[in-house]
Amino acid sequence: MLVSKDGTGDFTTIQEAINASKAFPYQRVLIHIKNGVYNEKVHVYSWNTHISLIGESKENTIITFDDYFDKIDLGRNSTFHTSTLLVEGNNFIAKNLTVQNTSGTVGQAIALSANADKCYFDNCSFLGFQDTLYTSGEGFKQYFKNCFIEGSTDFIFGEATVLFENCEIRSKTNSYITAASTPKTQDFGYVFKNCKLTADENVSEVYLGRPWRMYAKTVFIECKMGKHIKPEGWHNWSNKEAETNTFYAEFNCSDEGYKPESRVNWSHQLKKSQAKKYTIDNILKSNTKWYQNL
Repeated sequence: MLVSKDGTGDFTTIQEAINASKAFPYQRVLIHIKNGVYNEKVHVYSWNTHISLIGESKENTIITFDDYFDKIDLGRNSTFHTSTLLVEGNNFIAKNLTVQNTSGTVGQAIALSANADKCYFDNCSFLGFQDTLYTSGEGFKQYFKNCFIEGSTDFIFGEATVLFENCEIRSKTNSYITAASTPKTQDFGYVFKNCKLTADENVSEVYLGRPWRMYAKTVFIECKMGKHIKPEGWHNWSNKEAETNTFYAEFNCSDEGYKPESRVNWSHQLKKSQAKKYTIDNILKSNTKWYQNL
């Protein structure tokens, strides 16, 4: 199917194309999206499995909306209703597009909620401020490759196992990058490999992460860390018990923000033998090795 704003495709909105897709299809559903600004909330439902959203270009294929916590006003869990793009169908793929929440500095406002298993995002941008990217689902596996992710407070958060590879992670304010809520029984939480941590001008005090839940796991491997990263690296979110139960680690990172000798004493610097287990097969393991067929 083809989505185009100018009427030359099958649909003029992305949601129309999703609504026209078969439920639980045997073959992958390819939705190609022409360049344009698509001002809509997009929902990939749980029965919309094996959907691919393929943009014409990351820079000019833009899905945008501006919901935020106070605007939604549905009580304490309003955050989870703010997504510009909500993915609940397993085996989802997105390539060459931008997803943004343009609310600005108004509190929690999600650009992408990935609440599905075996999701792959390649050459995409996710733009927002607080809570830009929500990676949800206990035991779910997700893979972000060659992506740009920006935000302010806890702008990458959730309980899924997620591999970020060759991504740029950009902080817009002095705050926290990650807020993992990894379940206790899950081997991996967030793993950043060969990523670049950057920041806007005048941003100088950013933590790598703090634990949204007690057993948060976050690891940075061979990443370039800008000088905006605080020497102590990690924060306990005012919960002393989290220092014992979280697993925060780094391995062979570089640049001005990598100061292993100054990190909090309850974080870890991996040995080479320990870092070897952080392979794509180990992190995203499943019976089908779905990530090999992308």
